[in-house]
Amino acid sequence: MKLKKIETFTNQDVGFVRVTTDDENQGWGQVSTYNSDITCNVLHRQVAPWTLGRDTVDLDNLLDLVTEREHKFPGSYLRRAMAGLDTAIWDMRGKKAQKPVAELLGGSPGLIRAYASSMKRDITPIDEATRLKKLRDINGFDAFKVRAGAEVGRNKDEWPGRTEEIIPTMRKELGADVDLLIDANSCYSPNRAIEVGYILQDHGFCHYEEPCPYWELEQTKKVTDALTIDVTGGEQDCDLPTWNRMIEMRAVNILQPDILYLGGICRTLRVVEKARIANLPITPHCANLSMVTLFTMHLLRAIPNAGKYLEFSIEGTDYYPWQDGIFTKSPYEIEDGHARVTDAPGWGVEVDPDWLAQSKYQISEMN
Repeated sequence: MKLKKIETFTNQDVGFVRVTTDDENQGWGQVSTYNSDITCNVLHRQVAPWTLGRDTVDLDNLLDLVTEREHKFPGSYLRRAMAGLDTAIWDMRGKKAQKPVAELLGGSPGLIRAYASSMKRDITPIDEATRLKKLRDINGFDAFKVRAGAEVGRNKDEWPGRTEEIIPTMRKELGADVDLLIDANSCYSPNRAIEVGYILQDHGFCHYEEPCPYWELEQTKKVTDALTIDVTGGEQDCDLPTWNRMIEMRAVNILQPDILYLGGICRTLRVVEKARIANLPITPHCANLSMVTLFTMHLLRAIPNAGKYLEFSIEGTDYYPWQDGIFTKSPYEIEDGHARVTDAPGWGVEVDPDWLAQSKYQISEMN
């Protein structure tokens, strides 16, 4: 099946990709959110020229060809663009085989335990606890993630004392039986991260995400080695040699690749396999309700070293206004704290035609 056509539909926030092969099979994927308009330009400029007219059967090789031909551009935008091609081809394969992607990956449809993931820092600890308790009672969540420090905050908190307040507040308000996770988003130096880590341990938190600047793996490893709580990370990393080093040095206890930041399902599977050999679990990053969470659901239903949860964003259109109206039917329903992968072919989702009609359209075709 030779790649005949790559189409993109985008606004600034989210970009969908449709691929067509020479036998007229089609599939839908997505580039990473955030500056998706730029990423779609990269897809047409730097991915399409090396992939159009080529066979899609060996997708790993096709993606490697892109990285080799674009070797002067090893960074995030190229990987985010490659992910749009990769995920669309997986959807096409599933539709052709009349199987969900999870099954193509060796897994099956079914339920995945989810944790309710808060993105907010501009919220008081008691207000955060109040909204999480409502989600516990309505949707059955038994695991929750909140935010510590300030994003890439150089040891500064969102406001003084917020971190020291939110940690005990979450445990007191949500009770002893829930799993509590926290994300520092690269805020701390190692010494400060370890101080916060001791407080987290004292209150029974089980997941401490990105405590130090994510690119400073040695700093993160100091925190990992000093604490008993699971230190986690990897969401930002798109370079496979960096992943190799992260795994070999055991910089973290749990790995969190983002399928769209990393470059798609195929490249994520390479990280998964290296992590499996190293006996490290995978709890991917997927912090919004575009297609990325759906991709992650299928992956987690298939891999042998899946972590305990699916990240499930609790932020609606007030926080992510672009989430409104992107699908004909939402693939995201929480049942007693679990998300469900259906047996629908491919990804099992359709982009809303009205959304497509209002988007920016681009096309690259085989000569």
